[in-house]
Amino acid sequence: MSVINPTKKTGAVPASVSAIVYDSRSVSPGSAFFAIRGAHYDGHAFIGDAVERGASLIVHDAEIPQTIKRNKKAAFFARVDDSRRALSAAAAEFYGHPSRTLRVIGVTGTDGKSTTVYFAHQLLEAAGEKSGFFSTVAAQTRDTVEPNTLRQSTPEAPAIHAALAEMVAAGKTAAVLEATSHGLSLKTARLADVSFYGSVFTNLTHEHIEFHGSFDAYRNDKSNLFRAMDADPRSGAFGVVNADDPNAEHFAGLTKRRVMTYGTELGGDLTAGMLEPDMTGTAFVLRFGAHSIHARIPVVGVFNVENALAALAAAACLLDVDPIDLAPYLERLVPVEGRMARIGAVDLPINVIVDYAHTPGSFRRLFPIIRDYTNGRVIAVFGSAGERDIEKRPMQGRIAAQWSDIIILADEDPRDESRLSILNQIAEGCRESRPEWRDGVELAIIPDRSEAIHRAVKIAKPGDTVLLLGKGHEKSLITPMGSQPWNEAEVARAALRAAGYPVDDE
Repeated sequence: MSVINPTKKTGAVPASVSAIVYDSRSVSPGSAFFAIRGAHYDGHAFIGDAVERGASLIVHDAEIPQTIKRNKKAAFFARVDDSRRALSAAAAEFYGHPSRTLRVIGVTGTDGKSTTVYFAHQLLEAAGEKSGFFSTVAAQTRDTVEPNTLRQSTPEAPAIHAALAEMVAAGKTAAVLEATSHGLSLKTARLADVSFYGSVFTNLTHEHIEFHGSFDAYRNDKSNLFRAMDADPRSGAFGVVNADDPNAEHFAGLTKRRVMTYGTELGGDLTAGMLEPDMTGTAFVLRFGAHSIHARIPVVGVFNVENALAALAAAACLLDVDPIDLAPYLERLVPVEGRMARIGAVDLPINVIVDYAHTPGSFRRLFPIIRDYTNGRVIAVFGSAGERDIEKRPMQGRIAAQWSDIIILADEDPRDESRLSILNQIAEGCRESRPEWRDGVELAIIPDRSEAIHRAVKIAKPGDTVLLLGKGHEKSLITPMGSQPWNEAEVARAALRAAGYPVDDE
């Protein structure tokens, strides 16, 4: 009980709890129910339901109706200052503080987190370290990689500690976690009780201002990853920072631990130069100190070289080896699902590519590469998430229009926000870059994403690239009617078949 530090107690303290939950529908007899506030619902409204389902402990940080107290049966009520903070502490305690056993690497930044997490995991495994990972796309807590179906890059604290505990039970010795700004924020405290042995910073651009309130607040929440690292008592803890990002010095200065820098432009401790990209990957010269070696990653996009460097630096620091020693494993790297994925037969006259890019920063990295690789026109299909960062929408439009010949704006999880309002905000940015564009010709708004993709493939000519952005690996489309099944790659294949193209990669 001391771990949640209650300020007020009512009822008999339970001898034990059987589960840590924050959704009353998951309560079973003996559960501890934590009433937390979400974006749409306040858990305090479901305390009565939790009691009726047999919760033995109710943790809350606001007054609750007297009617619930009078009918509380045997439940023990504990009022705390912050239910989310208490949930994090209780989850860590309930699962035995697994992050203290594992050497956990957290990866934060605006773009490249999922790829860096997966690359670092692969490099650790290739070098003989028993590693697990958890990212936006997938997770591996035991023997196999499973898709992340939660639609949260960093889920609530019980899920995080449960996953880490599974890794410990499976004999893992290291873990790589995607550490989002939401998860690192003290507003959610999802990662507040994870002991981080290593911290990786990839980059920082405009994103999630609707949650954080300002760019400075956004950066400050991400900074919590590096601040937390000094609390880990184990020797060998480390940081990894992208020297090419203007925020590099800020993040490196947040910890007293050793920090390795990496870069492709401004240099760093670990660098990649003489980049030779093509549609199958990128070759480069890898340098660390006085040593250099020719290396290659079989993943499209020069920005993935940055992700590979971040992963290589993190793996080398954890293993306490020279990064050059791990360079041969780079050739084995497998890309993340839904990242620069080419759809259709290899000899199609058009290119259809699915990618998760959905931020201004990722657009700036991706579009120039696609432009360079395309002989014909670039036809882009994308939107922007509803009930999320509004300011980035015209920015996306401006960047995409600079590099595209045709843009078709379509739904990307509009949620309960007006789909046309979202797409018109993006269109304003497109028109700023290309005022000569005609509505319905170079710039079209087709909210139905399937219809938009079919239109893009249908109008594509030999040499053109159809670029489908924003959904990537995700298996649902969130609309006012709720979550609808979605598979971007399958829709793209259907569009190719409808246009008469062969599809042999199903």
